[in-house]
Amino acid sequence: MNPGNLLILALYASSIFGHGQHKQVAGENNQAAAPAAPAPAAGTAADSYVIGASDVLTITVWKEPTLSGMILVRPDGMISLALLGDVQASGMTPLQLANQIATKLKKYVQDPNVSVVVSQIHSKVIYLLGEVVRRGPVEMTPGMTLLQAISSAGGLTDFARSKKIYVLRNESGSQQTIPVHYKEALKGDSTLDIVLKPGDTIVVP
Repeated sequence: MNPGNLLILALYASSIFGHGQHKQVAGENNQAAAPAAPAPAAGTAADSYVIGASDVLTITVWKEPTLSGMILVRPDGMISLALLGDVQASGMTPLQLANQIATKLKKYVQDPNVSVVVSQIHSKVIYLLGEVVRRGPVEMTPGMTLLQAISSAGGLTDFARSKKIYVLRNESGSQQTIPVHYKEALKGDSTLDIVLKPGDTIVVP
């Protein structure tokens, strides 16, 4: 083949290869240039759970590790955060607290993305009475149900009458008695596995 033709062919191949590389790199750069912001982590009943003293919170500020971490709610209901100092946490839901922190951080961080998760509940307890292995108060875990509470107390004794179990609950100053279908819940019917509230008393005759 004529040397001139070889040179033209080589230049043509080089231009095609270079163009392909440019498109690939451009595509990768476009993907890397616009990372999606993470959705705020779901807290413990973020729209209803009320934070109390001694609860442990996991606070995450996106792209700000020095402002993130696990924080204990002090007995006075406050938490201490870098840049912000003391912030009222007790009496607020995780979502409300996240919004409050984000608002305060706007002075220092552009468009702060804050999430609050209740990692440990120490301000809320439920009580177990009767034929359970360990009677007395039990600290609630996020979303604790009847079966989980009984399990945390070591389960029922051999003398327990599982068909007679009930939950005592104070609602607006009046006491309610909620019957429990323990065996059906134990078989997997989640609708019968009652979600507990702070102050509930599980009675196992």
